[in-house]
Amino acid sequence: MTAAAIFTDPASLTRLQKTRNFGICAHIDAGKTTTTERVLYYTGKTHKIGEVHEGLATMDSLEDEQNRGITIQSAATTCPWTRNGVEYTCNLIDTPGHVDFTMEVERSMRVLDGAVVVFDGKEGVEAQSETVWRQTQRYKVPSVCFINKMDKIGADFDFSFNSIGERLGAKAIAVQLPIGSGHEFAGLIDLIEMKAYRFQGEMGNEIVEEDIPAEMQDEADARRELLVEACGDLDDDLAEKYLGGEEITNDEIRSALRKGTLSREIHPTFCGSALQNIGVQKLLDGVIDYLPNPTQVPETEGTDPADAEKRLTRPHDENAPLSALVFKIVNDQHGDLTYVRVYSGKLEKGTRVMNSNNNKKEIVSRIFEMHSKERIPRDEAPAGTIVAVVGLKGSYTGETLCSPDDPIVLDRMDFPEPVISMSIEPETAGDKEKLSTALGTIRREDPSFQANYDEETGQTIIAGMGELHLDIITTKLRRDMKVGVIVGQPRVAYKECISKEAEARGIHKKQTGGRGQFGDCTIKVYPMTEEEAQEAELPFQDGVAFKDNIAGGAIPREYIPSVAVGARATAKGGVLAGYPLLDVCVELIDGKFHDVDSSQIAFEMAGTIAFKEATRKAGLQLMEPIMKVIVTTPEEFFGNVTGDLNRRRALVVGDEERGNTRILTAEAPLSEMFGYSNSLRGMSQGRASYAMEPLRYAPVPANIAKDIIEAEQG
Repeated sequence: MTAAAIFTDPASLTRLQKTRNFGICAHIDAGKTTTTERVLYYTGKTHKIGEVHEGLATMDSLEDEQNRGITIQSAATTCPWTRNGVEYTCNLIDTPGHVDFTMEVERSMRVLDGAVVVFDGKEGVEAQSETVWRQTQRYKVPSVCFINKMDKIGADFDFSFNSIGERLGAKAIAVQLPIGSGHEFAGLIDLIEMKAYRFQGEMGNEIVEEDIPAEMQDEADARRELLVEACGDLDDDLAEKYLGGEEITNDEIRSALRKGTLSREIHPTFCGSALQNIGVQKLLDGVIDYLPNPTQVPETEGTDPADAEKRLTRPHDENAPLSALVFKIVNDQHGDLTYVRVYSGKLEKGTRVMNSNNNKKEIVSRIFEMHSKERIPRDEAPAGTIVAVVGLKGSYTGETLCSPDDPIVLDRMDFPEPVISMSIEPETAGDKEKLSTALGTIRREDPSFQANYDEETGQTIIAGMGELHLDIITTKLRRDMKVGVIVGQPRVAYKECISKEAEARGIHKKQTGGRGQFGDCTIKVYPMTEEEAQEAELPFQDGVAFKDNIAGGAIPREYIPSVAVGARATAKGGVLAGYPLLDVCVELIDGKFHDVDSSQIAFEMAGTIAFKEATRKAGLQLMEPIMKVIVTTPEEFFGNVTGDLNRRRALVVGDEERGNTRILTAEAPLSEMFGYSNSLRGMSQGRASYAMEPLRYAPVPANIAKDIIEAEQG
């Protein structure tokens, strides 16, 4: 029986229909964790609200999160919510907002069915808002919007609401209106029920329903009209009723909004203030009403382990063969805690499953429902659940657990490339072995982190997504893992590339009597991205695509892969300045061999020689990461900020005025942005702020590239 032929039993279907797997994501400081804390309180999961600014947030359990007041790693919890007398199970993930920890958002989006995207009521769409929105789109995650901080001075619902369409190109549909803003923010108007709601009591858990304030009735009527029109665009039957002047019921409106949300055509938009305990319960109602349950998202897809070209699917059904994705690993004093999303079948305690990526068997010793760092034991985890398991020895982020009798490899997630690196050395001989083990542990936890040993310098080089990312890792090594380390200055993760096509011949020949070595190959190199290699159906590894164009047996088949091995090894160490050479295609076009002296090693050496020569002819360039930088500054410091950005080789590409505040968008080389936080604070009396994220790689100017290359060559 194939997976598609399995039918869900009624009890399983009902359970899945009452499940919501969703995440809360946003720009840093928009109020994600504060919103999550209210969700936990109102669902009864906690009995005391922990505030982020006090370092007491339940979901920020790491010491660094509490000390810095930011979320560093995603945290999962399961909580109940009752809507219209029916209890639902919410599997919730609170994600970081800082771009250095975008990997946490990436892997969360891969396993979630829906998202709540939070926006600051004064700032609207910000830099990382765009980043997390792109991630929801990449993984096709339906989302609702929550305009938070409506109590903030300068909060403007219309501005924030309009920025969603203008900056994200998304169709937001307002289902609520705020009553007042700033210090006068007092509640909200539900545009479906056409009622006003105020949140009273010490924690806002007494919801009082009222008539819409008279002074807001006209605005509410106009907004309701826009809402109904939007529903007509989503449902042809509603459009006919609307045009015919018939009354459209509230249930019909919700049904149309749900349909539009699931298809990602629209995004219902709510408002409130999590800090002031206003609006979160209504947001939770919206999660139930509009975000999908596991049966309403497409069947999960993957490939056949025996045939990567063969696509397979699994239904979200606990009676189907098991398929689950490892999306996060956390090292614990009792062993690795592996977070898993179960898509189909049932994961059971004490059973043996297969990792289809490495074809190894794993034992699921224990299963836990997680509440931040608190563990609640479970005997099983059916389809649609997110749990943590103990006992897996060789399964890593992005890998698949499945039934040995019906294997599948689920589609993996994208891992961002590091943009910054630095050297790290053990303080003592005793720390040397501990450092290697600790770095391996961190690498398992965080796929956006890399660590490599440089044979030439004898140094270990660690690489990550930004200064804060590496700072957190070195703190973790010293404080949590008790490893003494000496760290160097941060360095930019430059790359090398070629700009044109070139051809070269590589000959490796050693014949001194007896059996010698002989390899002779001619290759052509030219620029090619991974996407282009996939389209051309060429193998792409370590930044290098390889095309075998040998005719007439000029090189025996067993030696051809060795040429690719030599080229890839050379590309990894760089040709120009020791940085990885990426996005190149190596086409093997000719060669010669010797019946006795030729070997795989000889052709590997020939491939190395040819690759170095060809890439030097092909216009080698040094590439540097360019960052998108958004600076928010009071008008009086505008000149200082722009002048400083110009000195940092930045290109200002946008300038927006909001009252007496200017918002600059610039593109700047990462190498010029080290220490920018302190500089910006100094030139603006601490009143300006900025956000930065990787944008693209671009050629380094010739004069600067010359200095970098000379420094690397000693």
